[in-house]
Amino acid sequence: MIDNLPSAKALRLVLMLASASLVAPAMAADQPTVTVAGYGGNLQDALIQTLWKPSAEMAGLTLRTESHDGQPSVRLQVQSGKPSWDVIHIGANDCAALSEQGMFEPLDYSVINAEGVPSRARGKDWIATNSYSVVMGWRTDKFKEGPKNWQEFWDTKKFPGRRALSVAPDEMLEIALLADGVPREKLYPLDIKRGLASLAKIKSQVAVWWTSGAQSSQLIKDGEVDLIAIWSSRVDSVVKDQAPVAYTYEDGLLGYGCMAILKGSRNIAAAQKLIANTVSPDIQARIPTMMGYYGPINNLAFEKGNFSADILNQSNMSPVNRAKQTMMDPRWWGQHMTDVQEDYKELIAR
Repeated sequence: MIDNLPSAKALRLVLMLASASLVAPAMAADQPTVTVAGYGGNLQDALIQTLWKPSAEMAGLTLRTESHDGQPSVRLQVQSGKPSWDVIHIGANDCAALSEQGMFEPLDYSVINAEGVPSRARGKDWIATNSYSVVMGWRTDKFKEGPKNWQEFWDTKKFPGRRALSVAPDEMLEIALLADGVPREKLYPLDIKRGLASLAKIKSQVAVWWTSGAQSSQLIKDGEVDLIAIWSSRVDSVVKDQAPVAYTYEDGLLGYGCMAILKGSRNIAAAQKLIANTVSPDIQARIPTMMGYYGPINNLAFEKGNFSADILNQSNMSPVNRAKQTMMDPRWWGQHMTDVQEDYKELIAR
């Protein structure tokens, strides 16, 4: 009987294993939780898998996600005094506008290494995390060769046909100024009067003012329009569906999504770590292969990944494609959106 009793050493081992099994769940439960709210849908699913989830894991955080419907819902969260979200992902122009309204906590750039992130793509309390492009798309059954810049897109004699532009002024005012001959390096500050006058010149040829990415891709896919200003991610899906459509990054406009910490967040330190990892070159290098025609915002990402020629050709932020395009300035829109919106709406309605 005595021989069958466990030794003191064995008992200690059993007790240690039992203790570990009790402590492990407690340790997991003690991980800080960071709640990120984005636009939802396929884009958010891609952001979770590509950026947020691995960033949270690297920082030892538990990630929780929700969705929002733009600036109004963000303001409501902050004005409640106890936001249930810690971080938002939203368009950079919205980030800049909300920053002007005092909706965010400052970012700690001693925690967040912004090396490789262009200065135009970050502010004191927001930072871009991924990029997109506004490009020219056209029907190849209508044109053997499409326009090479916005000036040609505006040339209704060389490229006659129905056009589609966005119902939102940001992005459209920039391309209108480029079409009017403003040099890329002198685009900002935007000349509102000149941009609206340029849009007025082509208005009679604009068959549709699209209101969503889904609508824009359907318009060019179905041949309802012959030329379109469209997000590259949307037109690429049309090309992949083998519709007679092409596009170019030449003279494109680079915009971005951003992340910011809501004023009053209860998890500021953890949120800083999540954002720091999200913009790091290692995490950013996942975008070209996992998010298709979106691009990393950190230029150093292309030094981290061993990308094929096909991947570099399709990525809007590869060194070659980035050089063809103009980066948007969200700060300008954060300060001037209201100066443009009413006049832009009036132009469309006329």
